[in-house]
Amino acid sequence: MEYQVGKPGRVVVVRFSDGDDVLAGLAEVVRRENIRAASFNMVGGMKKGRFVVGPESETMPPQPVWRELAESHEAVGFGTIFWQEDQPKVHFHGAYGKLDSVKAGCLREGSETFLVLEAVITEILGVDVVREMDPVSGMVLMRFRR
Repeated sequence: MEYQVGKPGRVVVVRFSDGDDVLAGLAEVVRRENIRAASFNMVGGMKKGRFVVGPESETMPPQPVWRELAESHEAVGFGTIFWQEDQPKVHFHGAYGKLDSVKAGCLREGSETFLVLEAVITEILGVDVVREMDPVSGMVLMRFRR
């Protein structure tokens, strides 16, 4: 285990409207505000999104199992944002519910808001964290630089 201690900086409240791309929007906000490290919470509706529900097996590199949202769902979750080279990379795990069915997983692409979705981004100051390609897993993972 490794860790660094930081403190909260700015808090940014974001409202996504129907049809907005959630992952791209989060990246745009932190790029625009030059936030280098952050955590965020989200709550609201999503109508599209591709997410990973785990690997097929516990071998390296892991082969992701994909699921897709193809209609409106309630959504709630938590994520982090750290930079990979010159781009912010969003890592978000959420739960997506419709009627009596609930799905959970790592949202990775095609994220589209249904009606409204709210995010609260909290900047993390005093940490030196980046995302880098891990050669063993083949995934872009968080790494401490100091």
